[in-house]
Amino acid sequence: MGLSLIEGLTKSLAMTVLSEIGDKTFFAAAILAMRHPRKVVLSGCLSALIVMTILSASLGWAAPSLISRKWSHHVTTLLFFGFGFWSLWEGFTEDGEAEEFAEVEAKLSADWKAEGVSSKDNRKNDDLKKQQRPFLTQFFSPIFLKAFSITFFGEWGDKSQIATIGLASDANPLGVVVGGIVGQALCTTAAVLGGKSLASQISEKMVALSSGILFLIFGLQSFLSEAENS
Repeated sequence: MGLSLIEGLTKSLAMTVLSEIGDKTFFAAAILAMRHPRKVVLSGCLSALIVMTILSASLGWAAPSLISRKWSHHVTTLLFFGFGFWSLWEGFTEDGEAEEFAEVEAKLSADWKAEGVSSKDNRKNDDLKKQQRPFLTQFFSPIFLKAFSITFFGEWGDKSQIATIGLASDANPLGVVVGGIVGQALCTTAAVLGGKSLASQISEKMVALSSGILFLIFGLQSFLSEAENS
């Protein structure tokens, strides 16, 4: 149990760090932190990532009860190899290292402009808006909710989420959750504190190649353990 926990933790930690550095949600956290209070942005992004990690690990933990453990192991092995080759392909075919950062920055800037125009046009109705504001904004700040929603929906269906599900179906789910949360905390804190200067210095090519190699190692290890047990 102890070794299984440590294995799940270390695999999840390494996978999360390499998957999240240079990811769209990483850049989004960095850009949001340049416009809004860092503590609020960090709490919103990190809350979304913790919820996503727990949800993904729970799905992975439940998978063996829906299909046999043998088949879930086969699927996990294929996922690791698939993501490994996918990441290597992205690394070798990546054109501009700042392309994804610029894309996220442009999208958020467009949202901010739209919000600015909207708030200007509706300034006279502020009192009415306060009375009619959504239920959640009565308990959480709009910035927290924005950081949470951008991060949560940005991660949904992402490679790292699917890999976490696969890892949790084959390794200790608690270790996967702890490793994932620690990795998310490290990456998100670095993005929020480092801001644009850190994000613009990240080599997406090297991150993609490194994560590709890591996924292939996980896939090979999973394949060998499968061969030993058969």
